[in-house]
Amino acid sequence: MILDISAIQLIGVAATAFLASLIGGISGYGTGLLLPPILIPMIGPEAVVPVVSLSALITNASRVAAFRHQFDRARALWVVAFALPFCLLGAYGYTRLSGPMISVVLGLFLIAIVPLRPLLVRRHGHLGKPGLALGAGGYGLLMGGTSGSGVVLISLLLSAGLSGASVIATDAGISLLLGIAKVSLFQAAGALPPALWLMALLIGACAVPGTFLAKRLSRRLSLRWHSLILDGVVVLGGLLLVIEGASALL
Repeated sequence: MILDISAIQLIGVAATAFLASLIGGISGYGTGLLLPPILIPMIGPEAVVPVVSLSALITNASRVAAFRHQFDRARALWVVAFALPFCLLGAYGYTRLSGPMISVVLGLFLIAIVPLRPLLVRRHGHLGKPGLALGAGGYGLLMGGTSGSGVVLISLLLSAGLSGASVIATDAGISLLLGIAKVSLFQAAGALPPALWLMALLIGACAVPGTFLAKRLSRRLSLRWHSLILDGVVVLGGLLLVIEGASALL
């Protein structure tokens, strides 16, 4: 774990956060999917999920405030109730993995999420409470031990019948509540020393201008190109992580 961070490293993290938020903003989702392949060489695989999770609290808190009137409290509490135990289990499991194994797990997850996303979206409006509870458990496990699982939650909410701003608000509220628990576990496990708190705050702050710039650029790209750009970057990053982790294990 890196505890002493130089000014050059901080600048590198800030630039990475800005670029990731820019690409994620253009594609509509996926900042958490794009950060790990770039951050791992800087801070190591063990630090990536704790740092991204902490920085996500800033983003999700602002989204909850902005879309509070569209927040679906009932569905949010239902998802949190079933996702929380598995989220903590996933986070604890993450703290027990070695660096190379984390690289492999994150890489495989990033690759798998690309074909999974359209399959989940096709169930729009057909998921009842039992199915949502089952999906919440799986999402909680992913959310606890990986970065960028938000696309799974969005797909679950769409499948449960939510749409538009209600999806954004409810997704942010759920992610915020689970994120607080997840970050608390990482903090208790010693995975978030002060230097990594600084990194997380930098990521959260630098994501703001990238998001606003992405809004302007996104008007020139179709939704199909948004998805293609993100899927390509995510798959490439996932492959690099798997290769790097597997090489270290062999």
